[in-house]
Amino acid sequence: MTFINLKKAAVWLPEGFEDAAHIARESGVPEHVVSQKMGIVRKCRADRNTHPGDMAVNAARKVLKGIDPLSIDMVIWTGSEYKDYIVWTAGIYVQRELGLKNARAFDISARCSNKILGLHLAKSLMLTDKKINRVLLCGGHKTGDLVNYKDANTRFLYNLADGGSAILLEKSDVAENPLLDSSIITDGDFTTDVIVPGGGTRHPWKEGIDVSMSYLQVPDVDGMRERLEKRSITNFLQVIREASNNELKKPIDYLAILHMKKSAHDAILEPMELKQEQSIYLDHYGHFGAPDQVLSLGLAEKRGKLKKGDHVVLASAGIGYMWSAMSLRWDTNTFDTNELQDLG
Repeated sequence: MTFINLKKAAVWLPEGFEDAAHIARESGVPEHVVSQKMGIVRKCRADRNTHPGDMAVNAARKVLKGIDPLSIDMVIWTGSEYKDYIVWTAGIYVQRELGLKNARAFDISARCSNKILGLHLAKSLMLTDKKINRVLLCGGHKTGDLVNYKDANTRFLYNLADGGSAILLEKSDVAENPLLDSSIITDGDFTTDVIVPGGGTRHPWKEGIDVSMSYLQVPDVDGMRERLEKRSITNFLQVIREASNNELKKPIDYLAILHMKKSAHDAILEPMELKQEQSIYLDHYGHFGAPDQVLSLGLAEKRGKLKKGDHVVLASAGIGYMWSAMSLRWDTNTFDTNELQDLG
């Protein structure tokens, strides 16, 4: 039997940050609301000279330490679409920077569900193509640049942060951290609810658009809020339950989920009958996008929350909207936990 195993994982986090006091000053939202209700004690921010491609390469170097670069068969960019350049394949840049000369590389685009979609795609490709044995999934995010603290309609996006992540998958006839089932839901009713209006073919930069159009905007905030209240938690629970209905036949031991407001986080844990200690709330990091689940897994390993044979589920949602989850059996550490800084 062939297994697709999570061999190694890593994140790269910038030293810079914005804290609740800064966000409160910029937005006018009371500091206690930012830190407690929005769940942003602080969030990671990169300097202007550090770009998504750099962050992906930095994270990938960690997972490839001791690995022959010529043994990597495929690179999948699971980072942000907001990257170093527009109309640019970042995965090929990563391939070049790391000397992965035998790999094929491409980018995927599913907002904050990129990592789970990438795992789903990589597993399928590895099981159907005998020539693909090692796959690197990596990406960088600098979506903190797209947040306009003066726009009250985008308050739920104030947590957007910067960082990179990488995962190395390996095909084997021995199961060790094997990927199990996945589940994905998309809903087109949300397709234009969160957009950056400027820069696309509808409003090209060359037409001299207003700078406000370079930030994320929510054209119909009331309509989006109403639709999300009816569907978001329901869809989260559906993908988590479907992904966890796998061969382990046991309850979830740990849920690695993206950062969101605390009430929504709890609204997912409670119906799943999960205790607070069976997940980690990322209020000292912010919401990176796809790296959230990787960071959560690393922190769980560092804090000793996992034991051999545990049932772990990674879950996320990306604007557009996509809800996604992937299950795995945790057998051994995937992180070098000595290099992972635990901010609290």
